[in-house]
Amino acid sequence: MPTVSVARDRLFAALGRSYTQEEFEELCFNFGIELDDVTTEKAIILKERHLEDDNSSLDDEVIYKIEVPANRYDLLCLEGLAQALCIFNGHEKIPRYTVANISKESMLKMQVKKETSLIRPFVVCAVLRGIAFDEARYNSFIDLQDKLHQNICRKRTLVAIGTHDLDTLQGPFTYEALPPPEINFVPLKQVKHFRADELMEFYKSDLKLKKFLHIIEKSKVFPVIYDRNRTVLSLPPIINGAHSAITLKTKNVFIECTATDLTKAKIVLNTMVTTFSAYCERKFEVEPVEVISFDGNSSVYPDLSEYNMEVPLSYITGSIGVPLEVDEVTSLLNRMQVHAEQAGLGGNNINVSVPPTRSDILHPCDVMEDVAIAYGYNNIPKRKLSSLKPLPLNQLSDLIRYEIAMNGFAEVLTWILCSKKENFEMLNRKDDKTTAVVIGNPRSSDFEVVRTSLMPGMLKTVGHNKDHPKPIKIFEVGDVVLLDEKKDVGASNRRLLAALYCGANSGFELIHSLVDKIMEVMGTPFVPVGNSAGYYIELSDEPEFLSGRQAKIIYKGRRIGIFGIVHPEVLNNFDIPDPCTFLELDIENFL
Repeated sequence: MPTVSVARDRLFAALGRSYTQEEFEELCFNFGIELDDVTTEKAIILKERHLEDDNSSLDDEVIYKIEVPANRYDLLCLEGLAQALCIFNGHEKIPRYTVANISKESMLKMQVKKETSLIRPFVVCAVLRGIAFDEARYNSFIDLQDKLHQNICRKRTLVAIGTHDLDTLQGPFTYEALPPPEINFVPLKQVKHFRADELMEFYKSDLKLKKFLHIIEKSKVFPVIYDRNRTVLSLPPIINGAHSAITLKTKNVFIECTATDLTKAKIVLNTMVTTFSAYCERKFEVEPVEVISFDGNSSVYPDLSEYNMEVPLSYITGSIGVPLEVDEVTSLLNRMQVHAEQAGLGGNNINVSVPPTRSDILHPCDVMEDVAIAYGYNNIPKRKLSSLKPLPLNQLSDLIRYEIAMNGFAEVLTWILCSKKENFEMLNRKDDKTTAVVIGNPRSSDFEVVRTSLMPGMLKTVGHNKDHPKPIKIFEVGDVVLLDEKKDVGASNRRLLAALYCGANSGFELIHSLVDKIMEVMGTPFVPVGNSAGYYIELSDEPEFLSGRQAKIIYKGRRIGIFGIVHPEVLNNFDIPDPCTFLELDIENFL
């Protein structure tokens, strides 16, 4: 989850009171976030610079690092956190965000050229008028952009944010896509002009910006935004122009978000303007911008309208498991920045109005979750649903685990994915292409197929622990996956039991006795060969075991397992120096 660093004293000032660390941790927990770390500005800088404490004049201000949910973009800066916590504590009301009431003729306009569809087709814009920056607000404004870029913007691939001092520009603006040599401007924090293609080379040595170059550098055209005088505002998603850079003296901020995903661009724009409109001369009011597409269609941004839904009270109380009245639920929702009221006179439904800050609320289940958070998860009584019963297969698995553990074996859990080599070649088996499910585009050669046997994982475990005191007695109860044309997904799971003994001798008789014990627990008698009333063993001939020292287990006429002394070649493949005996049994046959 994203971590937000905020100055403790500034946060407490915004909350209207001071907290002890324990009190603040409890507040965070109740709100559904977590105080992850407490540090200082000095410690952070020393760590970044790999320096020891040199008793310098660095700031010792206490910094809280707070983990927030990944979809709560409104909590990615101090302003959003403070506002949410104040509303949660009942110290503030939910703000109503408005779009300035101006005519389309008076609006700033952004004209989108057709060529932008080749690389970055969408742009949304807004203006914050009369904003008042100080150093802390300015730093928070920049930091929120960085957090959004790393989060919802997916490192600027989906959305890139540009912020500009509107008083240095003249509208209308144009959003174009031009060949790189035709774009020439002074980029942010530079003093000379660069062509766009020159910038690509220049920023390859920049630690921060070089990771974004791949987004556009191979394109024949680069996106660029101009004002009326052909002054470059930005070369998205790389860099803004120096001409329109915002400063502490900036009063009017023009925000543009270029994107490949229009929905995410709207969320990003709404997050920026709602968070910092609190510092505007007309609080919580945002000036709109008309975006005119190349085909003549126009849209006005931002869209700060509230999303309405009606949620049944029974759905909320039934899901949470707590009997709540309508007024209790509406009160809890208001604490979570969601407008809520009873639907109709005496009704049992709740009308919910979701503000533009809460883009994470999409469905009644999100509303129910907010009610649960505000009510307090620790306050919800624990109960065991009568309808919840363990699956027979899981009950059987637990029974077998218990019995084998009582026989002195230790349980292991191994990867369900393995390499083709481990699943076949290292076990002296041939891959006939009809058993193993192959992973498409695996991230590693260690995870190429879904295991068809528990044997590779068990042998790898022993191989990595060959210096462990002997004997080694381990077991595993887990699933394997086999190709199965009869299934709609083309494969089926089977629950297997595997046990392995490794010591100075093979321990064949111990594994044999374990087979008898399992069958005894399952109430299955040992019967003569050919009798289907119980189980018996027959000589088998599998390549992973020594010839003549292996047997297959026949249960009610079907082969359900095999055990034997592992072949020396297989042991050598897994770097195991001591003899081993292995058992594998399909326990689903007992159901």
